[in-house]
Amino acid sequence: MKRTIDIFVSCAVLVVAAPLLLGVAIVVRCTMGSPVLFRQVRAGRNGRPFTLLKFRTMRPPRAGEIGPDHDAARVTRLGRFLRSTSLDELPELVNVLLGRMSIVGPRPLPTAYVPRYSTEQARRLEVRPGLTGWAVVHGRNRLTWDERFELDRWYVDHQSLRLDLEVIWLTIGTVLKREGVNHDGEVTMTEFMGS
Repeated sequence: MKRTIDIFVSCAVLVVAAPLLLGVAIVVRCTMGSPVLFRQVRAGRNGRPFTLLKFRTMRPPRAGEIGPDHDAARVTRLGRFLRSTSLDELPELVNVLLGRMSIVGPRPLPTAYVPRYSTEQARRLEVRPGLTGWAVVHGRNRLTWDERFELDRWYVDHQSLRLDLEVIWLTIGTVLKREGVNHDGEVTMTEFMGS
């Protein structure tokens, strides 16, 4: 049932939002150049790697701008808008349609984090990663890593159609309020180094 809903919702949103997706792609291309999409390898179900797709929100790094310390300077005005409205996430629906992600599940994290997980933290890999999730609607990027992983584990243990519908409903409010976009004034989450 969950997979059926994922296919239906991702297809419907991709069709309805096609003009918006095209418009955002054109604006990103005109303001930041190519590539239009940000691609990064993330860990999917059972740790299987897949390529995450998002609209780019940062300009290319200049000389000396290596590492996350320069992320705030690299996020463009358009990028801040796309992040605050979650429009940068729309291309992830392609991964939902292809079965690499689900509408609801733990947010996908870089594959480099997988060996750093404790046994309990690794339980997040038992399900497909999600476009939104239980941790997203309970603080999003304002959460600590420990809080996020605990919420992910709770979701894995309690997942149901009713819970997924609740998460989708709560996500709408979270996105409209633009809550929890950044972590403690940072534009990106600090790297997870392990517990």
